[in-house]
Amino acid sequence: MASELKSRLQTDMTAAMKAADKQRLGTIRMALSEIKQREIDQRTDLDDDQVIVVLDKMVKQRRDSQAQFEAAGRSDLAATEAAEIEVLQEYLPQALEADELEQLVRATIDAVGGESMRDMGKVMAALRPQVQGRADMGRVSQLVKTRLQPPG
Repeated sequence: MASELKSRLQTDMTAAMKAADKQRLGTIRMALSEIKQREIDQRTDLDDDQVIVVLDKMVKQRRDSQAQFEAAGRSDLAATEAAEIEVLQEYLPQALEADELEQLVRATIDAVGGESMRDMGKVMAALRPQVQGRADMGRVSQLVKTRLQPPG
């Protein structure tokens, strides 16, 4: 099954070329290259869900780099990372609001019968497909831990 998201990236790459938008063009090319590499590694065509996983990972990497550049006082490089994040996020699903995420975590814990930290993996496995590309997985993990830990 062909990925509509990948087709959209290729169309937008052509548009960025015609518009001479070097920043956008570079970011889209980088994303397509990453997707192609994953397809070669896995010897398969990625579907939209798998493309979202790749793009989500790229956003996370750029956020980490941006934080490191800011800590090192390199605001020019941090701004480049921020611009790349902005372009990549256009292709990810709409981010979940904090209360939506909280409800989803609560519902998933109830659905899988999560009662303690031993159930963390089971809860995260059920939750991941629902939030991939829509929420920071570190934040999701923290919310699940908070819910699974006994009060006190």
